[in-house]
Amino acid sequence: MSTSTVLPAAPAANRLAIAGVLPWLLCAIFYFYQYAVRSAPGVMQNELAQAWGGNHIGSIVSAYYMVYALMALVAGVLLDRYGARRTIPYGIAIVAIGCLVFAQGSRAAGMAGFILQGVGAIFAFIGSSYVAARYLPAGMLAMFIGLTQCLGMAGAAFGSKPVHMLIDPAGSLQMPWQHVWIAFAVIGALLAVGTWFAMPDEGADSHHGTLGIANVLRPYRIVLSNPQSWLAGVIGGLLFAPTTIGALVWVTSFLHDGQHMDMAQAAADASMVPIGWVIGCPLLGYLSDRSGRRKPVLIGGALAVLALGLVAVFIPAGTFPRYSVALLFGIASGAAMIPFSTMKEVNPHEVKGTAAGVMNFLVFLTTGLLAPFISRLMVAQPGRTMNLQAFQHAFIPLVFGVVIAVVLSFFLRETGTAVRTAVPAN
Repeated sequence: MSTSTVLPAAPAANRLAIAGVLPWLLCAIFYFYQYAVRSAPGVMQNELAQAWGGNHIGSIVSAYYMVYALMALVAGVLLDRYGARRTIPYGIAIVAIGCLVFAQGSRAAGMAGFILQGVGAIFAFIGSSYVAARYLPAGMLAMFIGLTQCLGMAGAAFGSKPVHMLIDPAGSLQMPWQHVWIAFAVIGALLAVGTWFAMPDEGADSHHGTLGIANVLRPYRIVLSNPQSWLAGVIGGLLFAPTTIGALVWVTSFLHDGQHMDMAQAAADASMVPIGWVIGCPLLGYLSDRSGRRKPVLIGGALAVLALGLVAVFIPAGTFPRYSVALLFGIASGAAMIPFSTMKEVNPHEVKGTAAGVMNFLVFLTTGLLAPFISRLMVAQPGRTMNLQAFQHAFIPLVFGVVIAVVLSFFLRETGTAVRTAVPAN
């Protein structure tokens, strides 16, 4: 008798899941788009330096990430309060407006435009994970979050090579750099309109009520009063750091100055890490969903990151086949995405958007606190040169960070479908 009452609901659930794929895909495309936009200034530094009278990329990137991290807290609450349709398309539109402002050409416009892009861009990943958690099967959450990150890395690549080809003075497609930003704005406008029409308008999970301080702070109180939220955020941040700080920022200098590798070869080796990330994020997410367990995949991936990181830093280059260590390191780093799924699963359903925002904030906060410290160790100080031993010493804090993440993972509650229980409302 119980079977007869369950079976009729399955087709409806399946239809809901199928209908949720398109909204998730548009959010993931938004994530691809904002990563392409975010990466573009890095390949037009010469053009921007000429237009602005100096290289100010560092200051606008710093401002971008400060705004991005703070907006992570705001975006999650807005998603919970107003739903995906009334927030995500507006985020896309803000990024497009930021691109138009950037195209004006002055340094002030560049700073203002990039800050606007950071304000809107945060709705990409948080919105994608929110839509996946709300409309897609719970047993596939980690895989879809991994696929989202995969598209983000692909967007970073798109924002580098094709943009360089478009503005290359020696290329056949040369165009003014301002035109690239106008093109980005047009793409964003079209994506915003498409997302508006495709996104379900079913309201938000949480009680709307008035905009009193108690109602605004309630989702934060629920998420931040949960110790599991802090565990997931810190673990995610510590596992992201070896990739975002070590591999994507300093590994080229390490290979060139420490291992005496040719710069072109060092850059090629470094590029294998994000390629591995593209593979590892959906792969480890799929393994986590398939097994119904988060912790074994998380801990196993973190241990692989630790082992491969030690090999990369302390074993001479050329000992293993070229690209193999960097590629495997990137694949294993996909484990850093699993705490994003855990963060949603350890908190009540009505604050999933806030949970995603807090998760992003904690990850960026952890990375932001580590980045200046690691950068200081990586830059030669008066009376000291950056030889191999100096680089190895500078990477040690990232190694300890992974060790701490592994230890903390044992205290994280298992939330996979194999053992999942209802999360009590706080």
